[in-house]
Amino acid sequence: MLPAIFFGHGNPMNALAENAYTQAWRKIGIETERPGAILCISAHWYVPGTGVTISTAPRTIHDFGGFPRELYQVRYPAPGDPELARRVQQLLAPLAVSLDGSWGLDHGTWSVLCHVYPDADIPVVQLSIDESKPAAFHFDIGRRIAPLREEGVLIVGSGNLVHNLHTYAWGRHAPDPYDWAIQFEDRAKGLMLAEEVRPLIEYETLGREALLSIPTPDHYLPLLYVLGARQRGEPITFPVAGVDGGSISMLSVQAG
Repeated sequence: MLPAIFFGHGNPMNALAENAYTQAWRKIGIETERPGAILCISAHWYVPGTGVTISTAPRTIHDFGGFPRELYQVRYPAPGDPELARRVQQLLAPLAVSLDGSWGLDHGTWSVLCHVYPDADIPVVQLSIDESKPAAFHFDIGRRIAPLREEGVLIVGSGNLVHNLHTYAWGRHAPDPYDWAIQFEDRAKGLMLAEEVRPLIEYETLGREALLSIPTPDHYLPLLYVLGARQRGEPITFPVAGVDGGSISMLSVQAG
């Protein structure tokens, strides 16, 4: 059975960087059994409704502004997998899942995968996050797509456990992590290790640290898909750690 992995993707510039995070991502690619395909749930396809990409050649989407020209020149030409898209549609029935031919691979996907699988030779399908649904809905989808792990598919979530851009050190010397960011990350890790998922689904009840860490749910929800795909009693590890700019957790979470 392949693992399910949540990546804290952080700044899009990580696509071009050689740092501790990107080196750790590359190590994950080397040490993980090669998948037949990848299903990615990215924070940056956060829309009304549930859809999967159906294109055989998904485009590289540069869904950001104000970055150096070199970043817009990055291409991640991984093939798509229409068969996997239809399999996801089947697993999620009777939920309406659209087969989307217009979306491609956004930077939540390619900025990480360009390090994990730099040859871009593994098919990739993206699954959207329905912005109109509560957190429990997303965890349940993770449970429903879990069988893919036994079918040669690597389930990837891409976001950030802590993601507060209002307090991020843009262009300044990187400060020490905020106390609230560390406190929430530590609490979340403890809950994951204890298999106490309900507080993580009901994260808004976890107090001030959670509200500062998750001012909007888009970057947090991909973690719930990975936790949903985790089997009971399955080991959980944190192969990448660190906080960027004081308020962006780079934590990766691996089930299996």
